[in-house]
Amino acid sequence: MTAWDPALYARFEAERSQPFYDLAALVRARAGMAVIDLGCGSGELTAWLHRGLEAASTLGIDSSEAMLGRARAQAESGLTFEAGDINRLESEPWGRRQYDLVFSNAALQWVTDHERLFPSLRSLVAPGGQLAVQMPANEGHISHVTAMDLAREEPYASALEGYERPLTVLSPVRYAELLHTLGFEEQSVRLQIYPHLLPGPESVVEWVSGTFLTAFRSRLSPELYAAFLEEYGRRLIAALGPARPYLYTYPRVLIWGRLAAG
Repeated sequence: MTAWDPALYARFEAERSQPFYDLAALVRARAGMAVIDLGCGSGELTAWLHRGLEAASTLGIDSSEAMLGRARAQAESGLTFEAGDINRLESEPWGRRQYDLVFSNAALQWVTDHERLFPSLRSLVAPGGQLAVQMPANEGHISHVTAMDLAREEPYASALEGYERPLTVLSPVRYAELLHTLGFEEQSVRLQIYPHLLPGPESVVEWVSGTFLTAFRSRLSPELYAAFLEEYGRRLIAALGPARPYLYTYPRVLIWGRLAAG
């Protein structure tokens, strides 16, 4: 996903950060842990996690060089950042190790087939270790539906070669079942709604363009993406109405599990 823009993503930093802190609050801190953060982004929150946990080592992984350019500026003793693809974690060097905490905030929704992914994540967790994952579950909102509908129209459908954002996030119940099947002796799985009061509907366009739309941006020419974004904004603002401020409700799944000590 080469289309990630750190500055655009950061425009709603406070709103995007709260789920991270809520997920981190589920972790049982123990000094000296080995931690991996899958999808570390620009690294500021990974650095906060590393210090807050008093971890011996924290490795941040991301596929975006633009994000890693910022993340590497956060590096310090025990905190490092590497390029990596969480779609192919079994083939990555870091994917063949085990960690006391496997942490991922708002990244795994980009990976398909969670029935296969979660056993792979389980293999990264050391005995007695923890898994903590947060993912958006907002595919049904008009902000996402509008983008998918537009992507099916010409000239975008041909340029995208039939690409559609897959619906990857499972139900909270299914994640609870997976954690049980995979041997996590304790777990917490919940769907939480985050209400974001934005200045107006145009702010929703800005929000989505920094995240969900990056998959289209990376597959369209700059000229065609500009036209896509303009039409998307026109349709979405019309659909959302004139409310100011606009309440953007955002469901997210928060998952935590702990393995037996051995």
